[in-house]
Amino acid sequence: MNTLQLLFNAVTVIFIAATMFAAGLGATLPALRVVFSNVPLLLLVLLANLVVIPLLGWGVATLFGLPAAAFIALLLIASSPGGPFGAKLGMVQNGDVVAGAAMQVLLAAIGSITFGPTVNVILKAANVGGGVSLDVATLMLTVAVLQLVPFVVGLVVRHYAPSTALSWHPVAATVSNVTFLVVLAGMLVGNWRDVVALIGSRSLLAGCVFAVIAFALGTALATGPFERRTTMGGVAAVRNAGPALAAVGLAFGNDPAILGALAAVLLSGLAAAVPIAAVLSRGRRHHDMKLSTPPSE
Repeated sequence: MNTLQLLFNAVTVIFIAATMFAAGLGATLPALRVVFSNVPLLLLVLLANLVVIPLLGWGVATLFGLPAAAFIALLLIASSPGGPFGAKLGMVQNGDVVAGAAMQVLLAAIGSITFGPTVNVILKAANVGGGVSLDVATLMLTVAVLQLVPFVVGLVVRHYAPSTALSWHPVAATVSNVTFLVVLAGMLVGNWRDVVALIGSRSLLAGCVFAVIAFALGTALATGPFERRTTMGGVAAVRNAGPALAAVGLAFGNDPAILGALAAVLLSGLAAAVPIAAVLSRGRRHHDMKLSTPPSE
């Protein structure tokens, strides 16, 4: 393994751990209890993110007839809930930020356990890539250690030393954001031939379509006011790159074609989800301005 590959793997580990550590520092037990106590919302969001969205990824990949690498990349992304950018989309759209952040953390924690079995079942059913299957036990252990342990540590710090957690949270969030950009850039630069080959292909379009439909399904499969439901839509649309990257490393030997397709799917998904959140935000600001404007005499 060359030096650049070792560096990429190290930055990926830092990104995954920092993201979950920041999530733990930003979470509170009362906020998590609110999520757990809203049983209808909880069940619908779990159904959407753990069952419906992975099946959607399989359906979109099949519908667009994606090549093996892009097919696998889309399945990996679709099966990995709880992406940190989901909570940020709640901020962008002026939605229910507290519920969005709490649900994102919950999905990331549960997804670290369900990701391996979900991908394994769908890969076998789809018979893609020559019938490749994942070592579920190893993947579950790797993802759980990289995600659950940092999250629990952050949550403990937040519970017992809230002032320390609040001071550490911006640093951890910055590390998460910067390393995410580095990982994404590394995927694009290191596999640029595979990424360029996807330009004009159906893979980028499939990523956009997947994100838009996931946003709609996440909104539909939620309860409460519209702001909360669209926030759940954003959480559903933006998936967690950490387990997907771990799977590519463990099961596919960091295959350049899959990494390139993964980067393309992630970028196209963000490109589709962010404008939706921006439109929702604009509409809500306009509505709030109308409410705050006093009636004319």
